[in-house]
Amino acid sequence: MVSLKYATRTLLKTPFVTAVAVLSLALGIGANAAIFSLFDQILLRPLPVPHPEQLVNLTAPGPKPGSQSCGQAGDCDAVFSYAMFRDLEKAQTGVSLAAHVRFGANLAYKGQTLNTRGMLVSGSYFPVLGLSPALGRLLGPGDDQAVGANFVTVLSYQYWDTKLGHDPGVLNQAIVINGRPMTIVGVAPQGFSGTTLGIEPNVYVPISMREQIVPGWKGLDNRQSYWAYLFGRLKPGVSLAQAKRGLNAAYRPVINEVEAPLQKGMSEPTMKQFRAKQVGVEPGERGQSSIHREASTPLMLLFAITGIVLLIACANIANLLLARGANRAGEMAVKLSLGAGRAQLMGQLLVESMLLGIVGGVVSLVVARFTLVGIMGLLPPDALQTVHATLDPAVILFAGGVSIVTGVLFGMFPALHSTRPGLIGTIRSSAGQVAGGARSASRFRTSLVTAQIALSMTLLICAGLFIRSLVNVSRVDLGIKTERVVQFGISPELNGYSNARSAALFERLEQELSSIPGVNGVTGAMVPLIAGDNWGNDVSVEGFKKGPDTDANARFNQVGPGYFRTLGVPLLAGREFTQADIVGAPKVAIVNEAFAKKFGLGRQAVGRHMGTGGRDDQSKMEIEIVGLMHDAKYSSVKDDIPPLFFLPYKQDSTVGFMNFYVRTSLAPDQLLRTIPAVVKRLDPNLPLEDLKTLPQQVKENTFMDRMISILAVSFAVVATLLAAVGLYGVLAYTVAQRTREIGVRMALGADGRQVRAMVLRQVAWMTVLGGAVGVAAAIGLGQAAKSLLFGLAGWDPVAIGLAALVLAGVARGAGWVPALRASKVEPIRALRYE
Repeated sequence: MVSLKYATRTLLKTPFVTAVAVLSLALGIGANAAIFSLFDQILLRPLPVPHPEQLVNLTAPGPKPGSQSCGQAGDCDAVFSYAMFRDLEKAQTGVSLAAHVRFGANLAYKGQTLNTRGMLVSGSYFPVLGLSPALGRLLGPGDDQAVGANFVTVLSYQYWDTKLGHDPGVLNQAIVINGRPMTIVGVAPQGFSGTTLGIEPNVYVPISMREQIVPGWKGLDNRQSYWAYLFGRLKPGVSLAQAKRGLNAAYRPVINEVEAPLQKGMSEPTMKQFRAKQVGVEPGERGQSSIHREASTPLMLLFAITGIVLLIACANIANLLLARGANRAGEMAVKLSLGAGRAQLMGQLLVESMLLGIVGGVVSLVVARFTLVGIMGLLPPDALQTVHATLDPAVILFAGGVSIVTGVLFGMFPALHSTRPGLIGTIRSSAGQVAGGARSASRFRTSLVTAQIALSMTLLICAGLFIRSLVNVSRVDLGIKTERVVQFGISPELNGYSNARSAALFERLEQELSSIPGVNGVTGAMVPLIAGDNWGNDVSVEGFKKGPDTDANARFNQVGPGYFRTLGVPLLAGREFTQADIVGAPKVAIVNEAFAKKFGLGRQAVGRHMGTGGRDDQSKMEIEIVGLMHDAKYSSVKDDIPPLFFLPYKQDSTVGFMNFYVRTSLAPDQLLRTIPAVVKRLDPNLPLEDLKTLPQQVKENTFMDRMISILAVSFAVVATLLAAVGLYGVLAYTVAQRTREIGVRMALGADGRQVRAMVLRQVAWMTVLGGAVGVAAAIGLGQAAKSLLFGLAGWDPVAIGLAALVLAGVARGAGWVPALRASKVEPIRALRYE
């Protein structure tokens, strides 16, 4: 306690130095704590269930002929057919299995409507997770054994609490989900938001109800329809390896004896791969989510960047403590001469540095909070459901741990140096003058500053790389005129509309939107643009020959009349879809250049015929290609343009949802206010989905590039300023210690210009050496982050050149004031002072 009081008084004696040290640490630790918060929420945090370490995720890599539907819970290697799930569930393995898949849900309860997400789950889902209800009961095995007969649902705690007022009276009441009345039997526990990060379902429905709850979907027993995600809990005493052996003992016979005979037209090598398929078993304590994989590299990169910022801040504090230790050399010498032990003095100095670290850690929580709020402002709305700007206990513990560790690290060398053996003799030989010019301390200070320059150079180059990458992204030619286009979606089928009634609503809505003043184009599409969504199908094309393993897949969309004109996509040949392209009319399609190239059509695509499903039978190629469009971006700004064909949605009598695009000559904000009123006038119970401008959609598609660029630049600026402060401090201290030497030089004829050059040469050497090391480190970091860069390799001469110019300018600026001060030393006064 005495040491702590003394340390506090000592730090308060130099409030400016202490404030600089605390602020430096707060910036470094706060940046790290903010990124750790994201790291923890996305990559580390286990599911809030009992013993999450016992959970495992299942995968099924290998050929999957037929239809595949995969999403945010994982790629298509992770999906199983429903029939296979039931086969594995019945087998006596070392794992208790559960299945799930998300679905879009329109909810209606006592006049409240909501478009949201739901989760279809097996009856084993909640028992495997080991959860207890907040109200009523959860779904169990008895709720999904009979297909299509269990009209029950469990609500999420958040939906029940925020939308239904925490009303216990909801039990056994009916809620309409996608037009189907379902009985509410319970509420999930508080804090549980599903097993897929990024998807927070508001309702849970038995998976055996998929055909009833997802309009138009069929195929629960189709073994060539892969869509269910599987996970499980290891039974007591069963290891991961044992679980894998047990599951494959049940899986392989089904593959070889039941499913292999179902495969038609498969080549011998592919059949061999199909028969050799095995179930993969992986740790599943964090649930199933593609976000874990996608966010890993960006978060690791940001963690590395903030770690560098913290290292620079620590170097600053170490230099400050060295300088202050030099000024306290007399104090230390007196204490040593009076019998104080070196360990005791080192302990006192370490208490001071740890106190600095702890105070900096406390202030860093404010920095972390503001940093998180800033990051939240860069994320798209969907991502805000995944991460939150909260400082959880884990983040506070992390900040505290980093504060203590950094306090010890940056205080160790100054403590060792300030209590070094021979200090008394050094003080005595210096006749009471400051002995801070010891070569070891000087070299250490210079090394720290050089390291700071190197680290700053690394961050500046990385920031330059990401800025250049973002510029490349912003310059991508989308092939679409996005300005003054507003988009939104509706799903009348989820409100119980029949197909005919949905078609009538779409027709009426197009008419209403077209009549709005300033609107000069209205169209629709089933797959939204630049939203990461893709539909694909195998096709047969006139004149294109294929073997058993030929890739004949293409992306497709179903769109309305005037689609290409409204979005500003030019046709190279042929015509647009018109109001005449309806059910019963000759089937038509429009293809893009990539499609024509892949299937050997060239510019003569118009007039050729094609079919879907991959059948080569000429009689089945009943779709005439009536247009060839210019290649345009489709699902992503950064992805290559895929082979793509479009069909008129009005030739499909089963369309139950639609994304609309409205072009206006007026300000889009007016349209954003008008569209909800138009839809409400047609059906007040129909929720509007994703109402936004098309430029906003494009911006959200590239949010990761923008976020990393802004954060990299921000942290690089902070790091460079900290390095500049460190450089200035070391030079100022060095000039003060060399006052007598400088006075002698000037007395012997050196002028101010030569003295300034002497100081600036030291700056130049540190900058050149640190810059060279920084370039090498930046190239290594750039290679590691190559997957995040667009149109760039892991290094870029422009980024390196700009970073070098910025760093040289900052270093010269930091060194100019000490150099100027040195050049104004008066020889007589300096010599008299000494």
